[in-house]
Amino acid sequence: MHITQWLHRALQQDPHRPITIHRGRERTVEQFADRVGRLASTLRDMGVQPGDRVGMLSLNSDRYVEYLTAVPWLGASLNAVNIRWSLAEISYSLRESDTRVLLVDDAFKAAAAPLRAACPCLVTVIYCGDGPTPEDMIGYEDLLDAHDPVEDTRTGGDSLLGVFYTGGTTGNPKGVMLSHNNVLASAMGSLSTGNFVTRGGRLLHSAPMFHMADFTSVLAGNLSNVTHVILPSFTPQGVLDAIVEHDVEDMLLVPTMIQMLVDHPGAARLDLSGIHNITYGASVISEAVLQRAQRVFPNARFTQAYGMTEVSPVATLLLPEDHDDPALLRSAGRAAPHCEVMIVDSSSDTDKELPRGEIGEVIVRGDNVMLGYWELPEESAAAIRNGWMYTGDAGRMDNRGYVYIVDRIKDMVVTGGENVYSAEVENALAKHPAVAACAVIGIPDERWGERVHAVVVKQAESECGGKDLSEDLTEHCREHIANYKVPRSFEFVDELPLSGAGKILKRMLRQKYWDTHDAGVS
Repeated sequence: MHITQWLHRALQQDPHRPITIHRGRERTVEQFADRVGRLASTLRDMGVQPGDRVGMLSLNSDRYVEYLTAVPWLGASLNAVNIRWSLAEISYSLRESDTRVLLVDDAFKAAAAPLRAACPCLVTVIYCGDGPTPEDMIGYEDLLDAHDPVEDTRTGGDSLLGVFYTGGTTGNPKGVMLSHNNVLASAMGSLSTGNFVTRGGRLLHSAPMFHMADFTSVLAGNLSNVTHVILPSFTPQGVLDAIVEHDVEDMLLVPTMIQMLVDHPGAARLDLSGIHNITYGASVISEAVLQRAQRVFPNARFTQAYGMTEVSPVATLLLPEDHDDPALLRSAGRAAPHCEVMIVDSSSDTDKELPRGEIGEVIVRGDNVMLGYWELPEESAAAIRNGWMYTGDAGRMDNRGYVYIVDRIKDMVVTGGENVYSAEVENALAKHPAVAACAVIGIPDERWGERVHAVVVKQAESECGGKDLSEDLTEHCREHIANYKVPRSFEFVDELPLSGAGKILKRMLRQKYWDTHDAGVS
């Protein structure tokens, strides 16, 4: 299969149905398909060949959905850039993936010049915002007006759909190579539960479209004939307004967003009974937040999805009926219909399945497992063994197949739905002259679920120019990593706890924060 297949069917069956709504613009399937063909024609005339990477650095928009469709229409590969990264991280991903064409909107047009300077491979920047086209860029709408649509190459199957960058355990982002089959397996498997989106309904996008989670939501919506209602980004008021104005039925959120929505003063005054499905991920939801959400959205069915970019991204689902059992709210659900999940002792040579209830590494097998990491054959071979994706998450499985994530082998913090690898933050901190040693952990946070916390051993007689060291370290980190990865709190100690092998014992650092906190992950 190929991910543009839905569009041909929609053109045949319902060409005048609205497909995207964004900032007062409403486009039909027929208009959307014409624009997709014109964008593909534009990219072809710029020299983009099948398999070449085309990047997009933008907030959510109707043009983002066109990009997600036009690039595979041409047979090229997506590189949806993380909008929360620093310029250094973005530059690294563009250079490593040899991305030659980049689309930017108003929020990121100022980044074009420094990115060009840092990325010799970046030949063309297309402006896809709503204002005047900057002098050093080419206007998106002008390009579409100047080109006739081209035919769909119908590239699909195991061909490379895109390189989707995720944080790296060694400090650099890793490009996850996903095929058409990978993402379609995940989307169709999730849809088969009947709890993902409403067929022919209206699906709201407020989570960032560069994330595989929302991309899967776009695909599932396309397969279900939905109209995509698109917000540039998440704000509680913006989401509430969109629900009422556009009769939204389904949403993808993270628990932090759900909490912000239900706690918003305006929520209680609105009739939100039209919401049918709320899918969430990145962390478990607390019983208190779920109960408040069920009052605000009285007809909503809640589904939790657990996974990672490497599995396109869904591995397990906690279905609506599971949310009726408070004991299951700390669970990540059971294997999704499109894959298998197993708990193994990955420290042994056999990797045999562990008895139910015992803690081991969560592994996943199915057509949703990635092709591998971009130009990292050794890491790819270590991650995928005998068809199984080794997630790096530690968990257990009960007798009914429910998976509980209990720790993170890969040492990752999930804050507000974003994955932060401790090694990236530690590498940034270590560059500061006042830091002798450091360890980064996740600690409980009421708003974000977890926050990035740094435990630091100071260099003797370190100087910070009169500044508070925490403030100085914060400013220093912002120069090297994305803002969401910067520690939100610091702890200064004389020494870090070490194992006999000299490894920092992070479980001991986490213990005082998590022992009295009811959470699914410690």
